[in-house]
Formats: sequence, C-alpha cells, structure tokens
Amino acid sequence: MKIGTLSKRTGVSIRMLRYYEAEGLLKPQRTASGYRDYDLAEERTVERIRLLGSAGMTLATIQQFLPCIRGDGPVFEPCDELREVLREQIRLVDQKAERLVESRNVLERFLREIDKR
Repeated sequence: MKIGTLSKRTGVSIRMLRYYEAEGLLKPQRTASGYRDYDLAEERTVERIRLLGSAGMTLATIQQFLPCIRGDGPVFEPCDELREVLREQIRLVDQKAERLVESRNVLERFLREIDKR
C-alpha cells in the first residue's frame, strides 16, 4: 500500500510516517518506480508505535520495545532489558502523577483563598 493509504488506515500523518522511517522504525519496500510500498506488517508496527506512544513512551524507548513484540497483538518477549525499560517508564509515570497531584493541590489552595474573599 502507498503511504497515503497507510496514513488513512492508521490515522498517522504522512510526515510522521516518513519520520518513523527516517528513525528506522519502519522499513517499507520500494516499487520499481521508487514509491514506498507498505504491507500489513508496517501497519501493525504503526499501531504498536501509537499504542506505546499513548503510554507516554518516547520514540527512543519505543525503538527498544518494537523488537520485543511478537505476533499480532501487543505481546512482548520477556527479556531483562525490556523489564528495566518498563520499570523506568512506570517510575516516570509515577513522577508525573505526583507532579499533577502537587499542581492540583496548589490550584485548590488558590481557589480556597479566592473563595474566602
């Protein structure tokens, strides 16, 4: 399939698909005339990239994960490196959650001060 079709099927812009390719996340075949030719494997890869990205992972982290995915679903092969990356990602999410709670507390204090007046 051409890049425009892949873009429509995955909801990812053509520009981003080209970026994924430049970063080595996608490796489409080329037609005789030089057009990118994506298959279902690339479509699944894009879906996985979106799934991992929605979990807050950067492309650098996603690059570590993609080789560990097996089959059609988001199932990962167990490996020590993957476990460490997951632990680190959980730690980062926990830190973000703590910062959000702190921000919420500050906003609540502001609101209480305003309501007193």
